[in-house]
Amino acid sequence: MARPRYPLSRESPPAQDDRRRRLRTRRILAAVLIVVVVAVFVGGTVIALGAVAHQFQAGAAAAALPGSTTSPDPGASAAPSASSTPTSSLAPTPSVPAAPPAPPAFDKTANSIDDPNSIWVVVNKQRPIADGANFEPPDLVDLPGDMPDPLGYMLRSDAADALHSMFVADKAEVGTQLVAQSGYRDYGVQVRAYGHYVSQLGVAGADQTSARPGFSEHQTGLAMDIMDTSSGCDLETPCFGSAPSGVWLAANAYRFGFILRYPADKTAVTGYEYEPWHFRYVGVDLATEMHNTGVSTLEEFFGLPAAPDYGG
Repeated sequence: MARPRYPLSRESPPAQDDRRRRLRTRRILAAVLIVVVVAVFVGGTVIALGAVAHQFQAGAAAAALPGSTTSPDPGASAAPSASSTPTSSLAPTPSVPAAPPAPPAFDKTANSIDDPNSIWVVVNKQRPIADGANFEPPDLVDLPGDMPDPLGYMLRSDAADALHSMFVADKAEVGTQLVAQSGYRDYGVQVRAYGHYVSQLGVAGADQTSARPGFSEHQTGLAMDIMDTSSGCDLETPCFGSAPSGVWLAANAYRFGFILRYPADKTAVTGYEYEPWHFRYVGVDLATEMHNTGVSTLEEFFGLPAAPDYGG
């Protein structure tokens, strides 16, 4: 007869089931604990790496700022920190082109204002021509043949050439024909001219319209009285100043080295009434400088005393 089989365990079936549940629960709790530990470890590593990355990015950004650099801080962690120490990383400032050098100041001593041979000589009622009774300028020439010159006057060579160019320009730009009315006069001619005015106007009247012998710019060979063939003006009235040619000459004579020697508003300086026909050659350099600076008389330009009269 067969022997009955019994389980090896001495526990009853219900007890065995309860034991199995406890073992399963322990295993589950152990697995959960392992998962939690692993998660905490991994999460802490990620957070730490994120913090390091954040600090590294902050340090890199600070290094990219102009004038900043990074340097280790002995009292801090290994993470880089920003420093405000200026460095040479500043962008170069664009260079500004240097201003051109100022032109040299006009040299007022380049020519003599006392020597009657100089084109800058200043002659007025206070400044007679040196040795006037005997002075004759050098290089006097007749005016070019195509210039209207009814009395055959002469000028110094440079002045004659410049006058010719001015006559040509007036004809091209204005359409009128200029006429040379009075150029070089020697001492003897001036004696007669002044005497004529004295006989007509008396000494005081003559001194306003004509120079005494030895005091005339005409004797330098650098002055010319100019009229035209169309205005109907003469040397006795100032109407030429408002004629087309007179207006053009007053505005453009400097281009050729001439100045209007006796302006309307400078009688107290020059000592002569307005003479819109009387032009004096001083050279292009001086004439242009006077034009550009707005100084209309030689006396004022060179800082000389006014010469309203002969002073006795």
